[in-house]
Amino acid sequence: MQTQLQYYANYLAVEKGLARNTLESYRRDLEKFITYMKKQKKTNPEDIDRQALNAFIGELKKKGYATSTISRCIASIRSFFNFLLQEGVIENNPALDLESPRIEKKLPRVLTTSEIDKLLGQPKPGEHNGLRDKAMLELLYASGIRVSELVSLNVTDFDPRVGYLRCRGKGMKERIVPIGSVAISYVKEYLGNSREKLVKNGDENALFVNHHGCRMTRQGFWKILKKYARKSNIQGDITPHTLRHSFATHLLENGADLRSVQEMLGHSDISTTQIYTQITRKKIREVYDKAHPRA
Repeated sequence: MQTQLQYYANYLAVEKGLARNTLESYRRDLEKFITYMKKQKKTNPEDIDRQALNAFIGELKKKGYATSTISRCIASIRSFFNFLLQEGVIENNPALDLESPRIEKKLPRVLTTSEIDKLLGQPKPGEHNGLRDKAMLELLYASGIRVSELVSLNVTDFDPRVGYLRCRGKGMKERIVPIGSVAISYVKEYLGNSREKLVKNGDENALFVNHHGCRMTRQGFWKILKKYARKSNIQGDITPHTLRHSFATHLLENGADLRSVQEMLGHSDISTTQIYTQITRKKIREVYDKAHPRA
């Protein structure tokens, strides 16, 4: 099965064009699955039946894996066996009717507009690093892009004249996202005053660079965000995705339609975007309960 896993990984990367992080998730899940099956003396795909799959899922539950992790594992296994079926390696997919455990969706953390103002007000634009940090935070909240998309931006992806940003999302799918005047002004100021002071190599095309003058990494941005989150004294954990959640929720609260928000976030399925309508409904209910005399 190890050889088939390699073929499958190549298929996902080349033909499906999946993002690196997604590929790694599939590989980790399937490595775990194959390791378990080896211990059960089942090394060939034809050896795997429904009973063996249920035993593996039971093992995951016994070890205390989260429901979401188990559900993802099942999806990875199902997809792997579908591939083996297409390739003629097996005649039947034993994972076809495997039931995934129900996942209770937690509503994402969303900052209020005053908390956003507090967080985005922490960097000091008078310093080169501070101006870069201010530009990154403003751009992240203005566009709702993922942190991986933020650090992947090149200088040529930012066009202040039309007020749009070109970014590459999951599976390297490209989309155009509008950005507001505040973010545009800080990114322009950063490009005009600070980036050239931070870049060490003139051939570097990354929009945002670290103190080494190289492309900013996801981990590097996380550290920056955590520093400003501590300074702002906002309760609870703040991640780069918190700004993305806040972006989407604030748009919907102020009248944006769901399809437009879906397009800006780069969601392939609108059901993923619909979680933000639950947040806005929850807030409406809270307002009603506080304001109505007979609530």
